[in-house]
Amino acid sequence: MTTTKQSAAKTKQSATTTDQIAHETTGVWGADVASGARQFLQPLVVNLTALHVEGKQAHWHVRGSGFIGVHELLDLYVAHVREWADLVAERVVALGLPVDGRIRTVGKDTVIPQLKDGFQSVPDTIAQVIEQIDATLKVLHESMDELEDIDVASQDVLVEIERGLVKDRWFLHAHIAED
Repeated sequence: MTTTKQSAAKTKQSATTTDQIAHETTGVWGADVASGARQFLQPLVVNLTALHVEGKQAHWHVRGSGFIGVHELLDLYVAHVREWADLVAERVVALGLPVDGRIRTVGKDTVIPQLKDGFQSVPDTIAQVIEQIDATLKVLHESMDELEDIDVASQDVLVEIERGLVKDRWFLHAHIAED
């Protein structure tokens, strides 16, 4: 009986909340920096994860002239956004806080527009993916601005992602550019 009570007491003691974790964060950041950075990084985890899933959907359903080039480019793009989502999530965890990339959270919190259902032409697919990238870039730029006064290391992570996302956008846009 005593062992069961001791075990229950240990379980109760080990249960923590996000606020407790933020409060206990050690290292050079402190709880204010960690929680401040997380509030701007979490939305990027959500939107980059959504870009990954939507990018695969676009990859599977693109049709038409230039198919193979766009199909393969979308695979590369999806690999990039998956890596960037992981990079941002790991930054939050390195600051000592949890991150939420669960599918329900992503579906509920993403700001990116949903792709149209079914097969899409190359130009329509690219236009939709670019629209999603632009929505994510808006969130990313707002986060970069806010992180300047909170955590420049986290801001630097976003600068790296911004360069890559803009490059992927450019590569996709080149397939439909008229100029």
